[in-house]
Amino acid sequence: MLASSALVLLMTPGLAFFYGGMVRSKSVLNMMMMSISSLGLVGVLWVLYGYSVAFGNDVGGGLLGNPAQYAGLKGLFGGTYLATDGGPPVDIPLVGTIPATVFVAFQAMFAIITVALISGAAADRLRFGPWLVFAGLWATIVYFPVAHWVFSFDGGTAETGGWIANSLKAVDFAGGTAVHINAGAAALALCLVLGKRRGWPKEPMRPHNLTLVMLGAGLLWFGWFGFNAGSAVGSNGVSGITFVNTLVATSAAMLAWLLVERLRDGKPTSLGAASGVVAGLVAITPSCSAVSPLGAIALGAIAGAVCALAVGLKYRLGFDDSLDVVGVHLVGGLVGTILVGFFATSAAPAGVDGLFYGGGLDQLWRQAVGGFAVLAFSFVVSMIIAYIVKAVFGLRVTPEAEVHGIDESEHAETGYDFAGLRGGGGLGTPRPDAATAAAAEHVPAGAGKEG
Repeated sequence: MLASSALVLLMTPGLAFFYGGMVRSKSVLNMMMMSISSLGLVGVLWVLYGYSVAFGNDVGGGLLGNPAQYAGLKGLFGGTYLATDGGPPVDIPLVGTIPATVFVAFQAMFAIITVALISGAAADRLRFGPWLVFAGLWATIVYFPVAHWVFSFDGGTAETGGWIANSLKAVDFAGGTAVHINAGAAALALCLVLGKRRGWPKEPMRPHNLTLVMLGAGLLWFGWFGFNAGSAVGSNGVSGITFVNTLVATSAAMLAWLLVERLRDGKPTSLGAASGVVAGLVAITPSCSAVSPLGAIALGAIAGAVCALAVGLKYRLGFDDSLDVVGVHLVGGLVGTILVGFFATSAAPAGVDGLFYGGGLDQLWRQAVGGFAVLAFSFVVSMIIAYIVKAVFGLRVTPEAEVHGIDESEHAETGYDFAGLRGGGGLGTPRPDAATAAAAEHVPAGAGKEG
């Protein structure tokens, strides 16, 4: 579980590379900073009260955990940590069979990357300070409660948990609703409040570094094995099947996305391959414990094709979702969540049958209710938060900053300092003319030296 937690942590820097390569060069640092800053901000909030809101004993109809129960992680550490010969046995708080603090760390990584995912819809135009305010409020008001709905099971970390996990009984093994639908709906709300980038969609705004995009996709795929298989909370048969399903669904989604590109545009692209990988990972997240490997292949292929088509909706509907968070995470999360109602088999660890395995519509309606409930809640509350932050702090950079580059205006830095190539060392400097060479002959030997 420590290794799985570290894998999920690596996904956020992977996301920073993935998003950073997709923007123009003048915005790369700001885009990466919005992901990296989520590590700092959400990591602190999670310990202060986030874990308690998500996994504390329910205080309101399955909607909210007690924010004071584990505030500051009280009650989750302390006791005898190491067994000694003849001494007392190990006696520390556990969640299942693992130390409670390990479970806290593992779930913290989910909270961090969920917040970071939203930023892709706001590329090139969102000020950094207001982003942090929005991210902190969103994590507090939206993510922590929704994590309680989906991940907090009765008798686990608390006596009573959330409504989706315990009353609705929708299957969401690793966060299709709590992470991807949640973040995708928030991204849609934020980009609508922000408005379009200057020049979009008339001006081409192509990725500036597809090498970074491919690197980020590889890191995300690598880390996602911790995300999904680690959600078994142990090295066991459940983690084994979720690992395999994560592999094959992602592979099928990449191939399906490339096929759509080949038929639609004539060429399969590296950006399409990377996007297909992420779409498959998103779709298999809720369903990896409920489907067979063959079902995972079918589910991944459907998700890859559907998401490849869905990313074009922003042009038809006129919303500037800069890096396709809506088309990949919202749509992919919905596809993966709802298709559980079709492809689930009781032979898988979740133990339910979908429509194609004789289960009828019972699991399908549960999946649909869970997915669309999270979508509606996240979209509405996210839009309210965005309007409040806009009214109090403002959201967008100035038009001049947007034209010249948000990296310079927000961070006083640039991702690529080409001016240094024209400096000392002779690299990039013109050959001196005769007059310059002659003047150089009369420079004293000790000039420029100390003493």
